[in-house]
Amino acid sequence: MTQRLRSYVRDNWVDGEGDLAQLVNPTTEEALAETTTAGIDFGAALAHARDVGGPALRDMTFAERGKLLQAMASEIHKFREELVDLAIANGGNTRGDAKFDIDGATGTLHWYASLGEKLGNRRILVDGDSEQLTRSPKLVGQHIYQPLTGAAVFINAFNFPAWGFGEKAATAILAGMPVVTKPATSTAVVAWRIAEILVDACLMPKGSLTLLCGGAGDLLDHLTSQDVVAFTGSSDTGATIRSHASVVRHNTRVNVEADSLNAAVLGADVEHGSDTYEMFLREVAKDVTQKAGQKCTAIRRVFVPEAMVAQVREDLADRMREVKVGDPNLAEVRMGPLATARQLKDVRAGVDRLRSVCEVVLGDVDIAGNGRGMLTGVDNDKGFFLSPTLLVAPSLDCAEVHGFEVFGPVATILPYSPDASNVAGVSSLIDAIRLGGGGLVSSIYTDDIEIARAFVTGAGPYHGRLTIGGAKVAEHSPGPGAVLPMMIHGGPGRAGGGEELGGLRGITHFMQRTAVQGYGPLLEKLWG
Repeated sequence: MTQRLRSYVRDNWVDGEGDLAQLVNPTTEEALAETTTAGIDFGAALAHARDVGGPALRDMTFAERGKLLQAMASEIHKFREELVDLAIANGGNTRGDAKFDIDGATGTLHWYASLGEKLGNRRILVDGDSEQLTRSPKLVGQHIYQPLTGAAVFINAFNFPAWGFGEKAATAILAGMPVVTKPATSTAVVAWRIAEILVDACLMPKGSLTLLCGGAGDLLDHLTSQDVVAFTGSSDTGATIRSHASVVRHNTRVNVEADSLNAAVLGADVEHGSDTYEMFLREVAKDVTQKAGQKCTAIRRVFVPEAMVAQVREDLADRMREVKVGDPNLAEVRMGPLATARQLKDVRAGVDRLRSVCEVVLGDVDIAGNGRGMLTGVDNDKGFFLSPTLLVAPSLDCAEVHGFEVFGPVATILPYSPDASNVAGVSSLIDAIRLGGGGLVSSIYTDDIEIARAFVTGAGPYHGRLTIGGAKVAEHSPGPGAVLPMMIHGGPGRAGGGEELGGLRGITHFMQRTAVQGYGPLLEKLWG
């Protein structure tokens, strides 16, 4: 039976009106759920969040908000296996990929809960030390953070319905802002069920949680200067949000996490068979195929010294070939289908574009094969499947590879020549990485400090995060695709120009920094 997904608005579950959007199982293409937000008063929903949820959260201390986050994480975890099953059915996730999403959500909520405990029984966040403003030490200035009085509006992507909600909710709620979340419609079942779990447990203060299952409608029309929009998705949609009339008129804060041509670099010092080389192969193969490559942090460009290209293409193709693709319900399957028919169409078009200029090393991309490859547990032509695909570019500056992102299990090897005149040998490599226009994360695998230094100083301004893999951390690294709550998630340029998480930094996106000037002892008493 098809599940009807309702929205949670003004502390009530409500049905939308009119035509319903259909959600399908991407493995079988069978109808799974239906939903719509048509007829819902978005202006009233936002007003309720601001007027009821906002005061309730702002009245709580950081420690109390932390306890709320802890309770949310614990309650969601109770239903972990049910949520895993829903992620398999609605997202095409394997069990491992589903756990990656759901545990990412609860793990982030747990981490920010502990931060709330550390911040203690305060409602104001002090930023740095006070400054003496005149010759007299009596007059000082102090920067502080306080929560904005609007709503935190989340517009999330289809690929991480649990984690996308959890990472944004953790920071906003700890800051003291109510949440209005709109998951991507195509994979909304997990986010809807999480909201249902939290509502049923009576954890959330009135007005602090709003769920919109369906289209965004005129939601943006009702934004004010005290609201915050946090968006994850395409750079085109991010630009549309930023240029919306209400956003421009009110200077509404918009935080965007968008496209990213993430890179992995094999350092010229790395020898075949070394621990660092094996780490490189393992992490690249995992990042390309995890969640069927539908991760904003997935590796798209693989930079390899020219002398190593033949070896790497063979070894990496072997690793990727070992990944069984098929029915994600099966334990032996390590990669399921793409999430939607539209995603499959777009990825196939992207592969066609790349193969017009690049050599295909791995991937059933001919017209007859239709890109599906050999599937496990799938005995028909149903499902949005695409086999892992590896290509090799003809040159380091291949415009097609640097020009657009194929959001699926697809990566391209690019050969680079270590510069003999440069001790680090990465000058031309850095220029090529920059052609991506800004990224969320890029990685280098090296045990040479000069190569690592050149990479960090050259690539750093173009990325929100860099990782350095090497023999000393080979057994400890979660891989560059893991988004950790204590580190920034975001990046400049093409990646959206925004930031999420980053420890304490994450909550300040939902707060106003204010400079307060006055008598020093008085100011100290104001915030303890």
